[in-house]
Amino acid sequence: MKGTPDRQAVVYHAFHVEDLIEAGHPLRPIKRMVDRALADLSRTFRAAYSDRGRAGVPPETLLKAMLPQRLYTIRSERVLCRRLNTDLLFRWFLDLQPSDDVFVHSVFTHDPASCT
Repeated sequence: MKGTPDRQAVVYHAFHVEDLIEAGHPLRPIKRMVDRALADLSRTFRAAYSDRGRAGVPPETLLKAMLPQRLYTIRSERVLCRRLNTDLLFRWFLDLQPSDDVFVHSVFTHDPASCT
């Protein structure tokens, strides 16, 4: 019997993005290594930023975003931010939830921690 697609929009999904990433995916060990390295730099980043003003995108997130950009040969920060809107693998790598807003591409040029 031929099935029919369910056209009803789902209102709520309950899942962990972590569960969707294959156990043997090559980004898993890279993510662990990068998270450890960035945790060591956390105090340095904290000292570089003021306690006053509007909160920005964490420099750890911007630095982590550059890694999949290079690994997956994404040609620009603008394209990377578009991919972050649609690619759960990239969101998982950056510790973003599916419902989180994605930063705009211009933060890479405004944030001194993101200069390469």
